[in-house]
Amino acid sequence: MVRGWFLAGLAALAASLLPHGALAASVEMPPALTVSGVPAVPASLMEQAKPYLEYRSARLLGWHPVRRSVLIGARLEDGRQLYEVPAPGAAPRQLTFGEEPVVAGEFAPVSGDVTLALADRQGDEQYQIFRVDDGHMVSLTGEDGRNLGIRWTADGKRIGYSTTRRTGLDTDLHIMDPRDPATDRLVMEGRGGGWSFADFSEDGKRALLYNYISVAISRLFEINLETRVLRALVPPTAEPFAFGSARYAPGGRILAITDFGAEQRYLAEIDRVTGLPRRLNPETDWAVEDFRIDPEGRFLAYVVNENGLSRLRLLDLATGRIRAAPALPGGILTGLSIAPWGEVGFSLTTAASPGDVWSFDPDRLELTRWTESGADLPPGVEPEIVTVKSFDGLTVSGLLYRPDASRFPGPRPLVMVFHGGPEGQSRPGFLGRSNHMVNELGVALFFPNVRGSTGYGKRFVALDDGPFRREDAVRDVGAFLKRLRHDSGIDRTRMAVSGASYGGYMTLAALIRYPKDFRAGVSIVGISDFVTFLEGTGEYRRDLRRLEYGDERDPAERRKLKAISPLTKVKRIRAPLLVVTGANDPRVPPSEADQIVAALRAQGGTAWHVVAADEGHGFEKKPNADYQFLATVLFWQRYLLGTAPDAVASR
Repeated sequence: MVRGWFLAGLAALAASLLPHGALAASVEMPPALTVSGVPAVPASLMEQAKPYLEYRSARLLGWHPVRRSVLIGARLEDGRQLYEVPAPGAAPRQLTFGEEPVVAGEFAPVSGDVTLALADRQGDEQYQIFRVDDGHMVSLTGEDGRNLGIRWTADGKRIGYSTTRRTGLDTDLHIMDPRDPATDRLVMEGRGGGWSFADFSEDGKRALLYNYISVAISRLFEINLETRVLRALVPPTAEPFAFGSARYAPGGRILAITDFGAEQRYLAEIDRVTGLPRRLNPETDWAVEDFRIDPEGRFLAYVVNENGLSRLRLLDLATGRIRAAPALPGGILTGLSIAPWGEVGFSLTTAASPGDVWSFDPDRLELTRWTESGADLPPGVEPEIVTVKSFDGLTVSGLLYRPDASRFPGPRPLVMVFHGGPEGQSRPGFLGRSNHMVNELGVALFFPNVRGSTGYGKRFVALDDGPFRREDAVRDVGAFLKRLRHDSGIDRTRMAVSGASYGGYMTLAALIRYPKDFRAGVSIVGISDFVTFLEGTGEYRRDLRRLEYGDERDPAERRKLKAISPLTKVKRIRAPLLVVTGANDPRVPPSEADQIVAALRAQGGTAWHVVAADEGHGFEKKPNADYQFLATVLFWQRYLLGTAPDAVASR
């Protein structure tokens, strides 16, 4: 096994953040960043955090059908690119060299003669599909629209994809041979932003289509690609239901993940006559989140989300019985993929290690490790699950990462970190740079899953819907605070909050509702005013967000959205705030950050602001992300720990 292969060239990357000269007093900002109110970041902080800035991870994207290699997405330099790993433990071969991060990739089935890549421009999320020709990325979709959801036909001759380039709002479905972009043709004009291909039949004459309406409502259709006749596979009912993945199985069977008639999502076969799903997996307490079918139809592999941990299962398709599967460490499994010869591959990240690619033979069950990205990294910390009853009796939980008590005795400061979404879930994966907070600064990190989070059933995820129930999620924070205040390992006088996107809203809302508990906050691409957010978010996703938050066009809902917006209550924020903004963010407009920063400063408050001209909904490029993290550590040192060195200068 090649150890530490992801760490090549790291010294040069670290040096890129420093000005010329080994004794530089402060970290140099990347050229794309503009900061205000932020003191200069001491170079010593960079040196202390360096081991935590250099972690890498590998994400399995697929198998090469001829060479039996794997395609992975990884960031070995400044941004994520595509790499081919020819054999377990072998050094990766770089396939793409673009300036922008590549978010997905595909090998053509059967022949493997085409490699596709998906990338946007500086975080604008206007994704284009590229063919990779000898390291060069050739656009197949031009420069317009948002192009996503690549699905290959079984023979590897065509792809289906979704695009918004016709109207900028509606999602249409197209098919093309990627070897010749002139073959591109429209299959269906969609209405709204949620249409995508799920799978193609073996003969390529039919396709499964997925229409996402909200986290609670989605529909599954089948289309005849010759006649373009569309039919719904599962009839609507009074109770909302949704689908996850859907695929054709050998013999024309249709398998899908759904919560039809159930609280948790399960694996089902769709009856072609009645349209009713029939459960295939035995688990009922936790949700199935992904599955793949063996090409020969012997078995399928599926993943269960068990209180945030991924559990891998194998199901024999002939008998319907569960087969033996390899035992995996507790963590998060993604990128599930079955090779044409039946080998099962996946990526696994745990609290102790970043993501790596693994595989196993379904008969022998011996695990094979393809990549090893965390060999030289400081260890991560395993979390504990904290469960409490909220104000209305609802059970909510979160993950608590504690510093080593032998190194950091006594009560420790804590940062509460909210996930985005709100249809998301904090899960026990690798903390990355944040391990520095726990290991070196002795700061405890707590990741709550307030109501509205996924992973706990469809009733739970709907409990914060609309403007009139939105603040119930903020009240959940009070239940966690009550528990944490009485934890002997937590310093109740030194607590803070942080979050990104919807988590940024939760950060601001928590500072407003619990001003005596939280000393500081960090809001990353966060919402400050629901009305201006809804009016400014990408047109293709506005209706989706209205279903979640409320409709700003309705007078009553508009008044409530304004009333619960942090900007409306900004005078209640007395704590210092660090705000992080991507100038090209299509989801949360940069103006959301600008207005909360301006309002805080106008009332004499402290607001640090970091803006990246070449980023969108979060910082993807390593120099930007590293600087953001170092500025955040300096912020916590100053306003949470009280240990920050004197600033060299202010920017």
